[in-house]
Amino acid sequence: MTAVTSIEEAATLNSQLASLDLAGRLSLVAGLGGRAVFTTSLGIEDQVITAEIGNHRLPIEVATLQTGRLFPETLALIDETESQYDIRIIRYEPEQADIDAYAEKYGLNGFYESVEARHACCGVRKLKPLARALSGATIWITGLRRGQSANRADTPFAEFDPERNLIKINPLADWDIDVIRAYVADNSVPVNPLHARGYPSIGCEPCTRAIKPGEPERAGRWWWENDEKRECGLHVHEEAAVTAQ
Repeated sequence: MTAVTSIEEAATLNSQLASLDLAGRLSLVAGLGGRAVFTTSLGIEDQVITAEIGNHRLPIEVATLQTGRLFPETLALIDETESQYDIRIIRYEPEQADIDAYAEKYGLNGFYESVEARHACCGVRKLKPLARALSGATIWITGLRRGQSANRADTPFAEFDPERNLIKINPLADWDIDVIRAYVADNSVPVNPLHARGYPSIGCEPCTRAIKPGEPERAGRWWWENDEKRECGLHVHEEAAVTAQ
C-alpha cells in the first residue's frame, strides 16, 4: 500500500462510511483485507465498537494498552468484556527498561512537573506499546468522536496516517454521547463503573479525574495542564493527511 494509494483510499472510504450504520461501517472495513486492529481504552464508545465486533464475529483484532497505571475498574472490565463477547483483547504493556529510564530521569510521577515529562510518560506507556500493536497493520480502528473535545471536532470517518502508513478508521465520528448511552442500554454492553461517577473519559489513574458540571468530556484528562487541546500523542501527528469531510 503506497502513500498515494492510501490517501486516495481514505478519501473514498470516508465518503462510503458516512452513509452506513455502525455495523455496516465495521463490516466494510473488515472486508477490505489486510490486518485490521481496533485499539480500545475500554471507554464507553470503545465498548460499543467491541460489542459490534464480538456480536458479528468480525475479523478485527482487539487490543488495549495496559499502561501499568490503569484504574482497577478498567482492568476488571477487560476480563468481563472478553467473557461476554467470547473474544481476546490483546494486552500491550510498556517495557520495564523504559519505565525505569523514565523514573530515573523524571521520577515515577514526574508527569505532574512538566508537559515534557508528561509526554515522555505517555511515550513510554502508550506510544511505544501502540507501535507494537499496530506493527504490520493496514487499518487502525479507534473510538474517536467529534463530540469528545474541540480538538476532535473535525474527526473524519477515514484518514491516512502518514507516520504509521495505514488507514485510520473512526466509525463513531458522528455519534454523540446520548446515542452511545442508548446503544449501551439497549444492548446490555458492559461499561466502566467510573462513567457513573463523573468520568466520561478514562485513562491512567494518576492522570484522570472526574469532570465538573459543564466541563467538556475530556476535561478530566491531564487536568493540571492549561492547554485545552492536550492529548497523549496517540491521535496527534505533525503532518496529518486528513480527508475532506
